[in-house]
Amino acid sequence: MKIINAEQVHQNLNFEELILLLKQSFCRPFTMPQRRVYSLAPEQSENHDAFALLPSWNEEVIGNKAFTYFPDNAQQHDLPGLFSKIMLFKRQTGEPLALVDGTSVTYWRTAAISALASQLLSRENSENLMLFGTGNLASYLVKAHLAVRDIKQVTLWGRNSAKVRKLIDSFSVLYPAVTFKASTDVNHEVISADIICCATGAKTPLFDGNRLSAGCHIDCLGNHMTDARECDTTTVTRARVFVDSLTNTLNEAGELLIPMAEGAFNKNEIVGELADMCKTPAILRQSNDEITLFKSVGTAISDLVAAHSVVVKLAK
Repeated sequence: MKIINAEQVHQNLNFEELILLLKQSFCRPFTMPQRRVYSLAPEQSENHDAFALLPSWNEEVIGNKAFTYFPDNAQQHDLPGLFSKIMLFKRQTGEPLALVDGTSVTYWRTAAISALASQLLSRENSENLMLFGTGNLASYLVKAHLAVRDIKQVTLWGRNSAKVRKLIDSFSVLYPAVTFKASTDVNHEVISADIICCATGAKTPLFDGNRLSAGCHIDCLGNHMTDARECDTTTVTRARVFVDSLTNTLNEAGELLIPMAEGAFNKNEIVGELADMCKTPAILRQSNDEITLFKSVGTAISDLVAAHSVVVKLAK
């Protein structure tokens, strides 16, 4: 059995290949039971420490990602808040295949899925990306979205202005043909955004859904809690809504669960899952004026596909 570390993951993944591989994989048969997230905190506690298991399998490989989530680690212990490992087994025999660093895979597959959804749902001539969030995912998301759309301008919003400036300086060197700027007025900037990508720990909506322009595509991937959300009810009701996994989003995503509790949205209004989006182009964007929303909480099958692709490359 191989042990694959984060450096090996980074060296053997690129977004052009991974996005295409994920799209192909969602078109093929796979099984993905509901993931299990176990709270490690007492009831009624403000602590959100958790342990999770994400199983899946396809015709080639069986996988299970295990991760721990300790959001106060950085402040209390000077440690990352997330640790993760992915165990892979051969589908034909059940033989252990590899133990892969799951944290690095999570960054890559999360950004790749976000970009894949944009490739499928955003307007092909989209040029203006607005990114909410300056965490570990930010650099991956920018690279992934630039791989699928000819983005001319990226507006970056974050609570920490120093982080925003550091990322802008870094991006500007890597992508001199793209204009990077810091957000100064969200309500104004949302109007001109073709793609809005939200990757934050926000508990309340980041922008006013009434400000969205026709044709905008919104991607919300930061929130995994039933009582929190990155976009408001207006955004949900104005958009055709897609999700990565019905089972998981309807169990975890406040972006949809809160409007449903308000009686403003029905789960039957969800157009389809990511597998439907990949297999059935007819359900995708219907016009240039349509607003689309993709809500993701993460899928085990995307972890499995990304991790297995690293194993395959290292075996060559």
